[in-house]
Amino acid sequence: MDCGLLSLFGPDEEIHDIDKTNNNSPNRRKENKFRKSTSKFDGRKNKRPSECENSSGSEGEQDSLNNKITIDFDQGVLPPEPQLGNIEYKLKLISPSKHRFEHLVTQMKWRLREGNGEAVYEIGVSDSGHLHGLTEKDMNASLATLKQMAQNLGASTSVLRRKYVTTRRSVAEVLVRKIPDDQHNIEIRVAVLGGAEAGKSTLLGVLTQGEFDNGRGLARLIMFRHMHEIQSGRTSSISHETLGFDSQGNIINYKYNELMTAEEISDRSTKLVTFMDLAGHRRYMRTTVQALLGYSPHYAMLVVSAGSGCIGTSKEHLSIVRALDMPFFIVVTKTDITSPEQTVQELRLVLTSVGCRKVPFIVTNADEAISAASNQVSENVVPIFCVSNVTGAGLNLVTRFLYVLSPSISNLEKERLEQESSEFHIDEIFRVNGVGPVVGGLLVKGVLTENMQMKIGPLLDGSFHTVNVQTIHRNKAPCRVVRAGQSASLSFTPKQTLPPLRSGMTLLGDSDEEPYGTLLFQAEVSVLFHATAIYVGFQTTIHIGSIRQTAVVRAIEECEKMGTNDSASVLFQFVGHPEYVRPGMRMLFREGANKGIGVVIKIFPLNKPAGHPH
Repeated sequence: MDCGLLSLFGPDEEIHDIDKTNNNSPNRRKENKFRKSTSKFDGRKNKRPSECENSSGSEGEQDSLNNKITIDFDQGVLPPEPQLGNIEYKLKLISPSKHRFEHLVTQMKWRLREGNGEAVYEIGVSDSGHLHGLTEKDMNASLATLKQMAQNLGASTSVLRRKYVTTRRSVAEVLVRKIPDDQHNIEIRVAVLGGAEAGKSTLLGVLTQGEFDNGRGLARLIMFRHMHEIQSGRTSSISHETLGFDSQGNIINYKYNELMTAEEISDRSTKLVTFMDLAGHRRYMRTTVQALLGYSPHYAMLVVSAGSGCIGTSKEHLSIVRALDMPFFIVVTKTDITSPEQTVQELRLVLTSVGCRKVPFIVTNADEAISAASNQVSENVVPIFCVSNVTGAGLNLVTRFLYVLSPSISNLEKERLEQESSEFHIDEIFRVNGVGPVVGGLLVKGVLTENMQMKIGPLLDGSFHTVNVQTIHRNKAPCRVVRAGQSASLSFTPKQTLPPLRSGMTLLGDSDEEPYGTLLFQAEVSVLFHATAIYVGFQTTIHIGSIRQTAVVRAIEECEKMGTNDSASVLFQFVGHPEYVRPGMRMLFREGANKGIGVVIKIFPLNKPAGHPH
């Protein structure tokens, strides 16, 4: 969903909500408190840094900013219906004529296309955004018509929420979901970050297995892949776990009271959330950063312990996610042991600081979980969930949020990427008995099909080798086609000669130009932090997509050194072997606590005729 779901309801005099009849009710006091705590920070959003620093003054100044953001759930009017995107307003859908019904189905098809298979219908709402509401009879008739429209397209409907605007009239928000013809389900990828003791693996174990933890690490044992992980209790590799939903939002993993394989979960799900459980210990930071760039997750989930707060590795993970401009949400764990209030307050201060400028949204009920999913990308919102893996408190809000959450890529961008020549970044390499080498990674551009001829490289001389892709697997299930933005595993036609394979290689489809690897490339970089300064000769680990290699700074344009917050054009040289890099690719470099980000602007291909730098 590009636009996300709209927050249906918020403070307005016209609405006659039952809760509004008593402003001193516990619910009302809680909502007013939340609105003040979230709204006041967003007033900084469009100010210059100097203004932001001065805006942290009196409480009266902060309260004047309250109406800058409307992400809570009691507003009585929506913005006018957007012409683009996947959101549609309908005042009513009662007994339409055959011609009108066909027009409505065509309209739904377009909205589904805009939302990559998902659309949101606001029933009882006029095009101007006014919440008129419908009687019980008219609402049931409208929902029945909407269901018929969806069935015509092979789609399903589920009511996300329903709210009374008067004692007899209500409005409803309905999710329409259609799985694209070439996919098993709609998938989002979530990277799981946080410190070593935050409880990431335990949280994933509870979410995907449906059984609470015993307080001594029982749930996390399911997530570990190596014996030393079980012995130490620390994740050192990238573990993939899946959470499947049916069309009504029920979790597939434990719906049938049986142990299900990843393939069975994928086959039975209409929505699939793939978690990448990343290492939390500082020793494995390289693996974590490589996964964030190589797999291009749609969202990051930062897990923070209520007892220790956002410190150490958790804080470093947060800074990397911010540097990559990746949407993220936060889960505060171990609330059964320690009250999360102090940790939540620390997170608020970090998120609303001048360098971050996010809007913290403490999710306390199902309606707020839906609102959080709707406003995360469009309004810079960072949802915060407080959960316990032992008692299960708050976990239902996390799953509801994940059910509504959609890939953060526009339909136009998706179509543009699919029309380009195929480019597959290899991140993992396996050897399967009877199959041979299998490579896993992400298709960043184009479309990849079975039996497709591609070029793999670069080799040590910068050249590429022609290979044929035989089979494709996604989520451990065979498929025939992969589209831009999807991860997959590929095997090659037997008995063909393959070059030595390594992580960081690229598979390329047919193109007009012969591809070449490069050792030298130029990038516009910004230093996020360095204890002293960067000079020519500085060595650092470079991360570009699935590439992870040491590089040396060969030149810095127009200056001798770079310190924290400095920007310049820098010439890098890979130390080990050539890599496939192209202008426009984002990069991150780090060496210990020192780190920076940048964009590749020029490459110098190996063994290419002179006079053709890119």
